[in-house]
Amino acid sequence: MAFQPIVDMSRQSIFAYEALVRGAKGEGAATILSQVTAENRYAFDQQCRIKALEYAADLSRRQPETHLSINFMPNAVYEPRACIRLTLATAERVGFPLDRIIFEFTENEAVDTGHLLSILETYQSIGFKTAIDDFGAGHSGLNLLAKFQPDIVKLDMDLVRGIDRDRARHLVVRHTVNMLKDFGILPLCEGVETMSELETLADIGVDLIQGYAIARPAFEAFEQPDIPIISKKANRVA
Repeated sequence: MAFQPIVDMSRQSIFAYEALVRGAKGEGAATILSQVTAENRYAFDQQCRIKALEYAADLSRRQPETHLSINFMPNAVYEPRACIRLTLATAERVGFPLDRIIFEFTENEAVDTGHLLSILETYQSIGFKTAIDDFGAGHSGLNLLAKFQPDIVKLDMDLVRGIDRDRARHLVVRHTVNMLKDFGILPLCEGVETMSELETLADIGVDLIQGYAIARPAFEAFEQPDIPIISKKANRVA
């Protein structure tokens, strides 16, 4: 596993670390995910959860307010309450609070909406936080959001990239962020690579940021990045 910080710019603190799968020698996620099949998907999904929690055991003691974000595969969950048992047992074993665990899924995986809603509602009832990843690039989009409101929505990096120079992206992100806030959902922008993008997102009112502008993923480590202080300036994009 590698861990990339998600920072809260308004509080100048680390909100969460996202657990990102890696090979034993640091191979990238694509190399590992290419080996996942229908036959081993369930076991792979379960082992990723266990590893993430085991690595983060000390994090919960050192930074008790920091969350751990774990990606899950909806198609690996055949029955939500049965498939969550090992996760619950691992969290109890390592002492990681359930309300500090975020389960996020990507819209890029085609999945039955009813099955996905069952998973999300079950996780929410247990006390986990939920997040939609890559929002704006997947299958469900606004239709899913109308049926279920997660705690966090991560805007797809293609919407964020170059937002400081692109009025269309600026408008889409600004209106999406306002809609999410009306829902009571925390907007998170990922893939932020430049200070100009960071400044523009601050103008829009996005507090949760993830990307190379803050820190790259660290292999088997929880890095403490220097969080820049950004001043807001209205109408930065013409």
